[in-house]
Order: sequence, then structure tokens, then C-alpha cells
Amino acid sequence: MSVELVVATPLLLLVLLLIVQFTVWSHATHLAQAAASRGLAAARIHESTAAEGHHAARNLLDSLGSATLTEIAIDVDRDTDLASARITGRAASVVPGLHLPVRAAASGPVERVVPAVLGVPNREEG
Repeated sequence: MSVELVVATPLLLLVLLLIVQFTVWSHATHLAQAAASRGLAAARIHESTAAEGHHAARNLLDSLGSATLTEIAIDVDRDTDLASARITGRAASVVPGLHLPVRAAASGPVERVVPAVLGVPNREEG
């Protein structure tokens, strides 16, 4: 009985630590995706900039805390047609020596104001 206990206890503890590590990684991934979405939303706004998207993503991560997601890198790009936000980092390590990467990305078209042409109704009007 004691031999089985000596073998089973460390294996059970390792399985529990791996479950907790997966949970921490999953939470860090959700944080990164939320930050990427927030950065994209800020960068897509008419007359916004990539810097404003970066600032919005950083503010969200700062307000949510950075204990779960570490070594964070934020990359927001914006041109005339498309905006994108990428967040990378690492999940906090529960299992010694296991450092899981976290990546999240979001992209979408930039908002534009299209002037109405005389004689042609807007979609909202008609």
C-alpha cells in the first residue's frame, strides 16, 4: 500500500498542477483577446491612430492586472483601410519550468465617413 501511495501522490499532484496551469493559460489567453479587441476598437474609430489603440489595450491590461499575463507585447497597426491589434506574452507559471506562450489578434476595417451624393439616398434613408 505505501509503495502505491509513494508513486501515486506525486503523479496526482502533477496532474493537479497541470490542470491549474491550463486554467491560468486559458485566463491569460482571454485577457489577451480582450485587450486585442479593445485596442482594435480604439484604432478603428474614424480619425483615430494606432497609438490610441495601443493605449486602450495597455489601459485594459493594466486595469485587469498583469499577474496572469506576463512579458506583454502590444502591436497595433492602422492604415487607411484596415486596423489590427496583436497581443503576445506568457502565462504565469504554476508548474516550474513550464512557460506557455499566449497570443491573441483582432483585425477589422477602419471606419470611414462617406459623404452622401446628391440625388442618391443613403441606405439609412431609404
